[in-house]
Amino acid sequence: MKTIGLIGGMSWESTAEYYRLLNEFTRDRLGGLHSARCVLYSVDFAEIEKLQVQDRWTEAGEILAEAARALEAAGAEMVLICTNTMHKVADQVETAVSLPLLHLADATAEAVRASGLRRVGLLGTAFTMEQDFYRGRLEAGGLDVRIPDADGRAMVHRVIYEELCLGVVREESRAAYRKVIADLVAGGAEGIILGCTEIELLIGAEDSPVPIFPTARLHAAAAVNAALLAD
Repeated sequence: MKTIGLIGGMSWESTAEYYRLLNEFTRDRLGGLHSARCVLYSVDFAEIEKLQVQDRWTEAGEILAEAARALEAAGAEMVLICTNTMHKVADQVETAVSLPLLHLADATAEAVRASGLRRVGLLGTAFTMEQDFYRGRLEAGGLDVRIPDADGRAMVHRVIYEELCLGVVREESRAAYRKVIADLVAGGAEGIILGCTEIELLIGAEDSPVPIFPTARLHAAAAVNAALLAD
């Protein structure tokens, strides 16, 4: 099995899920006591979040690029950025190392296409929902992407940063997310992309009338598949 390099900590709540999922998928594929070969570089999310708010993406990208270089030095054979939002700097990270970067949006788009769907609602941070770096990548992958209205986007973003990244899961927030999902479905969405890795801590299949696509789970599954492929 190839060694998977993880750039995590954004937030550590979802990075912990990545570690669990990688090991579960590896055990399911290989059986017995097998677990994933992986290396984790966990950044301080407070530093990253400050740079996000100040629109200092290049500086945030350099922090992640340095993490990728450290992973390469530690023996990683591929790199995952364990957050949707920070794929805004994916190109900066990718050019910092000689390792392949497994892009989260590509893994997600592939899963949606494999399900036979095309029109999807996207939930995530305001950066992910409103900017082109992620939506554009999904659309280039053949998807028709819908996002919530302004009030819905603000609520989804607030819950991510003020609750889920802190490990807080509230029933009121789950109900609010369900309402946003219902509105997207009423607008024609055939599936819902949980385009922030923390959302999987709050929303499951039972919360949506249409299929959901949990991006951390899909990313981890794609990484294990890539790590186990023969050269």
